[in-house]
Amino acid sequence: MQENKRKRILITGAAGFLGSHLCDRFIEEDFHVIGMDNLVTGDLKNIEHLFQLSNFEFYHHDVSKFVHVPGELHYILHFASPASPIDYLKIPIQTLKVGSLGTHNLLGLAKSKQARILVASTSEVYGDPLVSPQNEEYWGNVNPVGPRGVYDEAKRFQEAMTMAYHNFHGLETRIARIFNTFGPRMRLEDGRALPTFIAQALQQKDLTVFGDGRQTRSFIYVSDQVEGIFRLLFSDYCLPVNIGNPDEMSLLDMAKEIIELTGSSSKIVFEPLPIDDPKQRRPDISKAKKILEWEPTVSRQEGLKKTIAYYQELFESKNY
Repeated sequence: MQENKRKRILITGAAGFLGSHLCDRFIEEDFHVIGMDNLVTGDLKNIEHLFQLSNFEFYHHDVSKFVHVPGELHYILHFASPASPIDYLKIPIQTLKVGSLGTHNLLGLAKSKQARILVASTSEVYGDPLVSPQNEEYWGNVNPVGPRGVYDEAKRFQEAMTMAYHNFHGLETRIARIFNTFGPRMRLEDGRALPTFIAQALQQKDLTVFGDGRQTRSFIYVSDQVEGIFRLLFSDYCLPVNIGNPDEMSLLDMAKEIIELTGSSSKIVFEPLPIDDPKQRRPDISKAKKILEWEPTVSRQEGLKKTIAYYQELFESKNY
């Protein structure tokens, strides 16, 4: 497609795990992709393969400060934010700022450019849920002043601000509530269960399970997540939509599965449960099935094999 005919999309958090996969997808779809990241938790290695392309450009910028993008802009994906407990406990104020000031700046940019914006919300808006599975009408059980509140409340505010722009300014907005996603490019030191388990297993170290390991998560492979987000952006639905995999399992079972898949001799050790750690996480994806005609297609085991192969390669090349 000719450069001046391509639709232009801004992707914030472009050098992060999900952001970089979204850059790939929109390049494949022949968009002009403008990546933006302050590289606090992102890594340019995730997108360096795109730098030679004429339809990709990158801005090293913090969206909590004023955001300017010259020229036309048709779509915005706001994926800038720390997303693992290790990160947002280390930089709590930046986490709050990117969810509030950053969201406000990008909604303002969308309004001025008449662009459609999709914001990355999270299953963490449900907190430590009292219902399972969690549907979009559930308001959540969040501790606003606990250590995880900096992330949970930033995302809840983000949703409220996004809907205010939609209702007051008529802005075209979309809200994706993203559940536990995994795949290549997740940082080894990310702090989330899956990359930690895989790294520990590949190094023959003990796998660290918090609490008794009975707390559950629902893991979705990154290509399924990207497909759900892609369909949501081009849907006509403005309210939040869960994008996740309802295949729920305990973290203890996940640790055992990773030991088996890696052929590791690692043992499992138990550590105290962090404050406000959710006991259950399972999405109700009825809306996504109905509105987006979407559901996950990659099995957990297939996704784990691809992810383990990625980390094995990293260890072998010492490129981490």
